[in-house]
Amino acid sequence: MTVYNIALIGFGGVNRALAELITTKNHLWERDLGFRLNIVAVSDLHLGSVISPNGLNAKTLVDANFAKGGFGQLSGGSSEADNETIIKTAPADIIVEATFTNPKDGEPAVSHCRWALQSGKHVVTTNKGPVAIAAQELKALAKANGLRFEYEGSVMSGTPVIRMAEKTLVGAEVTGFEGILNGTSNFVLGRMEAGLDFASAVKEAQQLGYAEADPTADVEGFDVRLKVVILANELLGANLKPDDVTCKGISNLSPADIEAAAETKSRWKLIGSAVRNEDGKITASVSPKQLPLGHPLAGVNGATNAVSLNTELLGPVTITGPGAGRTETAYALLSDIVAIHSARSSAVAKEAA
Repeated sequence: MTVYNIALIGFGGVNRALAELITTKNHLWERDLGFRLNIVAVSDLHLGSVISPNGLNAKTLVDANFAKGGFGQLSGGSSEADNETIIKTAPADIIVEATFTNPKDGEPAVSHCRWALQSGKHVVTTNKGPVAIAAQELKALAKANGLRFEYEGSVMSGTPVIRMAEKTLVGAEVTGFEGILNGTSNFVLGRMEAGLDFASAVKEAQQLGYAEADPTADVEGFDVRLKVVILANELLGANLKPDDVTCKGISNLSPADIEAAAETKSRWKLIGSAVRNEDGKITASVSPKQLPLGHPLAGVNGATNAVSLNTELLGPVTITGPGAGRTETAYALLSDIVAIHSARSSAVAKEAA
């Protein structure tokens, strides 16, 4: 039975949810997937850091109501977070990176991923920043060290758009895509359809936990822009940076705009898209668009995400699913670990042959 030692960088909603899954699902993963997970280190800006070579009790981590610096109470713990030391020295096979990131330079997540790969550890991350800004460097570093850099959760949380397109649709020739890639903006537009003005809809989204105190990244399209870069580079072979993607949000849409769309049997959606043109160049954008009600994305409501992949052989293929959520995003991390395990098992089988 394979045991993967993992170090959690960040212990907010996503990595905490992964720890919760470990407490309840490890025996099922052992039976059905052929491995179990063992947490050997955690680092968090609020709680501090802790290393335990034999493993930490996941249930204790989840259930203990640690105050600020609380990891300092644990054996091998410190009240101060030391991400670099944890990543470089913890006896982990896989670094699970789920911290906040700066959308301008991808830090500190880019450095977290780089340190891990340089230290001989696989990386799974839900962070958009390092994938949109430094994917080529990090993938090359992983390949050079015989490691994996996995990031399924960076675009649509637990909904497997990247892996599905690359594995299931292989040979279908993806030529472009358009998607609803931000649940907050989609929720806001839906509430505006119900009669709220923009400010009231945003306030409701904040009250429900869909929007941050500062919703700018969501409603102005900056979050979607990073996801468009990731998808364009992954699925279309582009080499885009965020500044290459034109970006316009939904804050200027008025109730009159919403009503006018309804009168023409259409509705507004914030769409992130990219297409390979006849000259081979990839162009990408983020902007509000009026979609006819028959469009496959027009009926995607609430905080749900969806992407419609345009393919040469099948036409449009639309994938819909949760674009946020603690457990949903933790599942994406699990799917990345499954990919690492599958690659390892395949390599072992080849060596045995």
